[in-house]
Amino acid sequence: MEQLRFKYQGHEAINNRAHVGVVGSGDLEVLFEPIEGDHAEISVITGSDGFEAVWEKVLNRFFTRYPLLVKVTIHDFGATPGVVSLRLAQALEELKNEK
Repeated sequence: MEQLRFKYQGHEAINNRAHVGVVGSGDLEVLFEPIEGDHAEISVITGSDGFEAVWEKVLNRFFTRYPLLVKVTIHDFGATPGVVSLRLAQALEELKNEK
């Protein structure tokens, strides 16, 4: 198991929580929670060691497009970058649907 942490400058606060996905073979779970401050905080817990650069690229792309102020917890079980991007987009969509 590897635990990775990332921070991104943000300015779009969220007010609710979002939960998408499940931890299972080739999948992952994403949790969004409100956070105070001016940075998003991302914690990735993964069973696939050695992929920090890949995670960083996927997260850079997402947080460049969506500068959210959010605490993100990701529990990964070998998901591909495409699945990670999909789950992040689904969590964002869930937040939009609650408004």
